[in-house]
Amino acid sequence: MDPEAQQVVVHPLENGTRRVTIGGTPVGRAYSLADIVEFLRRAGLDDVELEDHPLIDWRGGGPEVQGRPE
Repeated sequence: MDPEAQQVVVHPLENGTRRVTIGGTPVGRAYSLADIVEFLRRAGLDDVELEDHPLIDWRGGGPEVQGRPE
């Protein structure tokens, strides 16, 4: 599979959430790392290390920058 097709972008924090795209397609907004893990699982990317994975492009800060419960 083309690595670009599975490129995960976690966008900067905005209004307490981070937009997540996989392969350029929006998959949802994450309030926490658990949400990101779930989006990855649904895309068939199980057991991905969030902190240091070549497919994940963290924008506006890494996994330490999380949303807050509303």
